[in-house]
Amino acid sequence: MSAPPQGQVPTFKLILVGDGGTGKTTFVKRHLTGEFEKKYLPTVGVSVHPLDFHTNCGPIRFDCWDTAGQEKFGGLRDGYYIHGQCAIIMFDVTSRTTYKNVPTWHRDITRVCEDIPIVLCGNKVDVRNRQVRAKSITFHRKKNLQYYELSAKSNYNFEKPFLYLARKLSGNAALQFTESPALAPPTVQVDLAEVAAYEKELADAAAQPLPDEDDELLDA
Repeated sequence: MSAPPQGQVPTFKLILVGDGGTGKTTFVKRHLTGEFEKKYLPTVGVSVHPLDFHTNCGPIRFDCWDTAGQEKFGGLRDGYYIHGQCAIIMFDVTSRTTYKNVPTWHRDITRVCEDIPIVLCGNKVDVRNRQVRAKSITFHRKKNLQYYELSAKSNYNFEKPFLYLARKLSGNAALQFTESPALAPPTVQVDLAEVAAYEKELADAAAQPLPDEDDELLDA
């Protein structure tokens, strides 16, 4: 990613999808500048949050499209996806249904946006009653997506999806963020020991052969 002309920041349309209640809006509002500078597009029914990150290759901006609750009315219109250059699919690790719906969101994205980098995110790892176990989370492996667990309310892993997407979009695997964005103060704390245990479970699960069916482990 070469340095842009002064005043011109490389900007990418990031589409954020997932069931209602998974924490998409909470997640995107953590970035205070993006929340401050957001604009509403009534024609599509979305809020667009410009999220700026500083990298060793210069600044990069994600125009993060948030559904503004439109997904509650039976999916999102194609206008939400058109010209999308990267995507985050979010589910809630305390709700099996939100994970079961991940393939539908992925199908919607790839129907309109072919071959864009996509990150799958399991949110709410700060909540005790986790329902979607690491061994159940196989969709990203089948579709060659990146997967991160996060806690929007505690800022845990907030930057990881954006760093992955920035590297993919720039074609530079050595790209790094050089400073942290201004984030809202955490409203909850994650249990680091518990998170470390989940990370180990994920690593162990990733070493296992894939099951034949996406659903077969969900009710295990």
